[in-house]
Amino acid sequence: MSGEERAHDARDGLYDRLKAYEGKPAAIAGRGKDPVNLPMIRHWCEAMGDAHPAYRGPDAVAPPTMLQAWTMGGLSGHQDRSEAYGELLGLLDGAGYTSVVATDCEQEYLRPLRPGDEITFDAVVESVSPRKTTKLGTGHFVTTRMDVRAGGELAGTHRFRILKYAPAARPAKPVEAVEPAESVERPRRPRPVVNRDNAGFWEGVAAHRLLIQRCAACGTLRFPWLPGCNDCGAGEWDTVEAGGEGTVHSYVVMHHPPFPAFDPPYAVGLIELAEGVRMISNVVGVPYDKVRIGMPVRLEFQRVDEELELPVFRAVEDGPAAGPGEGER
Repeated sequence: MSGEERAHDARDGLYDRLKAYEGKPAAIAGRGKDPVNLPMIRHWCEAMGDAHPAYRGPDAVAPPTMLQAWTMGGLSGHQDRSEAYGELLGLLDGAGYTSVVATDCEQEYLRPLRPGDEITFDAVVESVSPRKTTKLGTGHFVTTRMDVRAGGELAGTHRFRILKYAPAARPAKPVEAVEPAESVERPRRPRPVVNRDNAGFWEGVAAHRLLIQRCAACGTLRFPWLPGCNDCGAGEWDTVEAGGEGTVHSYVVMHHPPFPAFDPPYAVGLIELAEGVRMISNVVGVPYDKVRIGMPVRLEFQRVDEELELPVFRAVEDGPAAGPGEGER
């Protein structure tokens, strides 16, 4: 914490009041709205593209990373939030920290969850940070720890951290300081991390080929590239070339934060290829607000600077789509 932030906290006494909530309950005697069940496990695995056999069949267990899913209240919410937690958030709102963003979580798994397990949980305010200034704005990080139980037995812990903040003001550039667009050098896109596990993929991109790994033992296709098979664990593999057809399985529209090499808003899609694997890439060819789940797309390769070319997916609306390598450069 900077000297200015420390002085601010000392002046208004807010941090002392916030810190008094550490150790107080955030949720009391919460109950999962549903027991652990196979349909939710199946939906999760389909969304994540996880075909591990441990999550299927009569002896199935839930993926460990579903720990929080069994505690969520859905659109109707939960009634188990404590009065103390509501007071803490109200205190932050009253101080002007009205925006919120989830920053990270940590989970610890103590035993597998199985279909039929009844979930209960309690949560505590574990910590409130001093006043912090971030690129988003100034505020306080609030960390809660949830203890998740199955049949009364501790099954895991879930730490969840949010930033309650006042958004930073964006200074306006003086008109005279704005240079003509053609004279401004555009920042370069971040470079992909190329290593021994994915070098073959990027070699394929350079040749305008989208390569998918195929397990040499069981034939399972996998993407992104991995050193071993998720299904059988084998380390040997070869590749197949994607035909280029796909659909938008899901998508987000990026508005914030702005990155110098990108022009928000833009659509980022989870593309389901005709071969059955999914990959994340930009959806181009239509305005960002026209992208829809189920929209057909076609692979092309887009040059973003003198060194970097990336696979993107162009929306297929009217007429035949361009084949790989025939679109934007």
